[in-house]
Amino acid sequence: MTFKGFPKEGLEFLDNIILNNSKEWLDEHREEYERFIVAPNKAYIQEMGEHLQILVPNINAIPKINKSLFRIYRDARFHRLDPIKERIGIIFWQGETHRMQSASFYMHYDPFEVFVATGIRNFKPPLLSAYRDYIQNEQKREELHLILEELKKKGYQIVKPKFKRYPANMNPKEKYSYLYLFGSMYAFKTFTPNKTFHSEKIIEHNFKIYEDCFALHQWLFGLTVV
Repeated sequence: MTFKGFPKEGLEFLDNIILNNSKEWLDEHREEYERFIVAPNKAYIQEMGEHLQILVPNINAIPKINKSLFRIYRDARFHRLDPIKERIGIIFWQGETHRMQSASFYMHYDPFEVFVATGIRNFKPPLLSAYRDYIQNEQKREELHLILEELKKKGYQIVKPKFKRYPANMNPKEKYSYLYLFGSMYAFKTFTPNKTFHSEKIIEHNFKIYEDCFALHQWLFGLTVV
């Protein structure tokens, strides 16, 4: 399938999930799910993956569910009343580690918002420890600080710090010590689904965001391969 934009019917489908959140409803509308969600999202992954190879030749862009396309089911252990996700998530990641603990290019969307980001959206304990060790190097802290400041100047939002207290072995008086307080690291932009979203122009639009944020991606990839 050639990617021609995300169909409006896909957003209508997600609207209907909000009103009919059950496995039974999804099973009854499986053909619509495959046609308006799975097929165009796989086509987007294929097309965007080819673009991202310009930045990262070995990028993981795998047009399969539970690879670059997130599964639509939530964890049933915690979501018995709302087992179906009401937004669609897509990820492209670099390296051989788990996709959610890798430097990545990400997008999710629902009927109300498109969220496009670069980074790592949650440091699990091993990676959090590695991140904190990594930025004990003053040069690495300064590099990250300057990258974030440059992205802010370009209009990007940065994830907020997660922690209020500094780790016991970290010195809050160090230059750029605020970086120790983060539990994730990513830059992002959001926008309302529009004509660009519903056309092939979304590829160039999102690629520009990923290109702008490439320095952050590279910094984080350096962290994950240490």
